[in-house]
Amino acid sequence: MTDAENTKPELPANVRVRFCPSPTGTPHVGMVRTALFNWAEARATGGKLIFRIEDTDAARDSEESYNQILEALRWLGIDWDEGIDVGGPHGPYRQSERTDIYKDVAAKLLEAGYAYESFSTPEEIKERNLAAGRPAEFGYDGYDRNLTEEQKAAFRAEDRKPALRIRMPDEDIAFDDLIRGTIEFKAGSVPDYVIVRPNGDPLYTLTNPVDDAMMDINVVLRGEDLLSSTPRQIVLYRYLEELGIAKTTPLFGHMPYVMGQGNKKLSKRDPESNLFNHRDAGFIREGLLNYLALLGWSIAPDRDVFSMDEMIAKFDVRDVKANPARFDLDKAISINAEHIRMLEPEDFLRRSVPYLHRDGVVSADNWDALTDREREVLTAAAPLVQPRVRLLGEVAGMVGSLLSTEEYLEPAADARKQLKESAGEVLDAAIAALEGVDEADWKTDNLHETLNKALVEDGGYKPRLAFGPVRVAMSGRRVSPPLFESMEIVGKPISIARLKGLRKHL
Repeated sequence: MTDAENTKPELPANVRVRFCPSPTGTPHVGMVRTALFNWAEARATGGKLIFRIEDTDAARDSEESYNQILEALRWLGIDWDEGIDVGGPHGPYRQSERTDIYKDVAAKLLEAGYAYESFSTPEEIKERNLAAGRPAEFGYDGYDRNLTEEQKAAFRAEDRKPALRIRMPDEDIAFDDLIRGTIEFKAGSVPDYVIVRPNGDPLYTLTNPVDDAMMDINVVLRGEDLLSSTPRQIVLYRYLEELGIAKTTPLFGHMPYVMGQGNKKLSKRDPESNLFNHRDAGFIREGLLNYLALLGWSIAPDRDVFSMDEMIAKFDVRDVKANPARFDLDKAISINAEHIRMLEPEDFLRRSVPYLHRDGVVSADNWDALTDREREVLTAAAPLVQPRVRLLGEVAGMVGSLLSTEEYLEPAADARKQLKESAGEVLDAAIAALEGVDEADWKTDNLHETLNKALVEDGGYKPRLAFGPVRVAMSGRRVSPPLFESMEIVGKPISIARLKGLRKHL
């Protein structure tokens, strides 16, 4: 393979892209990035996104994975115009339901001489390579290309069943990649390849191009790992056009690898790759999609945060960079925090409730089913918490102490470490000052003024030493919502009880 020149073609007038995952595992960030870029290209150009499932590998495919892919797309808000659950003129949209189509096309390719029967076993191919002085794994050598009918009959007499291979032309194959420019594969670098196994099962090398051809796909955006298969598919499209099955050969764009830690390709099995791990941690769809969009593309120099509407307005796959992109979890979390801050407070609360229920902080998993007190506390807490959390999974830790009616909260280890020798005296002074505050005056500003006078002005403590023990008593945590606002939300009886509870346990 060689890069000839940096030539990127024009897009067709009516863009038709597709997203066609195999249901072989939990949705991962590479898969979602592929779906996102296809979706963005379709929406940016006013084109169509076709969603189909490539489920012909019975040993690896699962209905659980299929349902997870649908769940992932729906959670992310990536919609499609034709395909699974939507329908369209080119169904069915699961490969397992299109077997007769592939058999028919394979027969036509064989009859036209574009494919041929191959009886060679992998062991025989290796033996011939070694005998010819080539490495055993060199690949198929074209042995069966010109078998006579007598030779084929002899193989069949041995009860051998043939695979079908595509006859590759003896010429260079070049195409203009939408991301990488002109790419050329030299003649002889791609051997004749199998499209149907000896048992009759069609392979991806046949099913994928046939589906693209019959669904009028004219732009194929996919991962760099599939680049080596492109010359095979280009040749097959050429044959399909000649047979009247394909209208055109689509344009290709090969997106860069997503790298993980240590500059290694991010594995599907890496926890950082698992989409649902990120959802469980508390990523919101806006934040995660924004970050995934940055894995190879940017909306503008020095701008990382944007909405999907803004992405659609600017996206052109030809602007995607060919260099590998690294998945940086810290940056992803930072961008997610920005999107959390942009949510309307009510939206923030409604999205947070399932996480709060999961973590045992509230009584129900949806806002409308919460108690009046829970809704009241959370509404008051929202402006304190929303600017301070980066993931929805962090909300429970921030509001748990506000919702709790416990009169003593055992401090976390890192919070207890912050308590100095003066903590007992500070708490005694705080309790004495606060017990004199009427419940009607138990307001943020008054609490701040009262404690500041008692601990800082009269007590002579530095603010960190003055308010640190009070904060630990109120929340049990090193990091918590603003102290005086928290005390107002919790109310006087529980606030005083918590101060006394920590004092007792010092």
